Amino acid sequence: MTPLKSTVCPDLQTENNAMNAPIDLERARFNMIEQQIRPWDVLDLDILALLSQVLREEFVPLAHKALAFVDMQVPLLGKGEEAGKNGWCMLEPKVEARMLQDLKLAGHEKVLEVGAGSGYMAALLSRRAQRVISLEIKPELAKLARENLQRAGITNVDVREADGAHGLPGEGPFDAVVLSGSVAEVPPALLSQLKIGGRLAAITGSEPIMRATFITRTGETTYTTAQPWDINAPRLAHFPEPSRFTF
Repeated sequence: MTPLKSTVCPDLQTENNAMNAPIDLERARFNMIEQQIRPWDVLDLDILALLSQVLREEFVPLAHKALAFVDMQVPLLGKGEEAGKNGWCMLEPKVEARMLQDLKLAGHEKVLEVGAGSGYMAALLSRRAQRVISLEIKPELAKLARENLQRAGITNVDVREADGAHGLPGEGPFDAVVLSGSVAEVPPALLSQLKIGGRLAAITGSEPIMRATFITRTGETTYTTAQPWDINAPRLAHFPEPSRFTF
């Protein structure tokens, strides 16, 4: 079994000269798809093609651009120890690709994303949905995501600086909701913003075990849940944590 990742971004304080070396972007992209993403059961040809079309390196901070295709979480804010602790990062390429595949969007959907980050996941979603609203609590990241999406020519994503822990009830219901980070559990308030037949994708639980969780709303008060694979991810801000008893 593949080891689970930490719930904080990696500390890149130690400089690595190899990270600054010139890279063949297309070869690196090909290797990412063939060596990381396909082996993670991402076999949908449309998704694999999309990963070649949406340029991941354009959504990675300049300081870490050489890491755009590496199987790791990439810090988005801060340097060194700060970047390692604050949890603001891009998820591994294989995780983003697998979540997109398993969400099974058809192209007509209205999607809510919580946690815009650099805008990369929103960019992928935009090519599989009609409209995406992406909420980002960190002002610097909301600005970064907007700029990255605009530069990529993506016009059907609306990035808003907002706390996504309660979703966006005034603009629901949504065909799909994507949490681009982990939560202890999915709040009922977010589930209630799904259309009947809609799906929510999240990473739930606590270390050492978290699971990719896909919840489908089947009726006014009924839902089904599938947890097909395990992966750890940094926490999204302001979502409730379970009580921890101490003696």
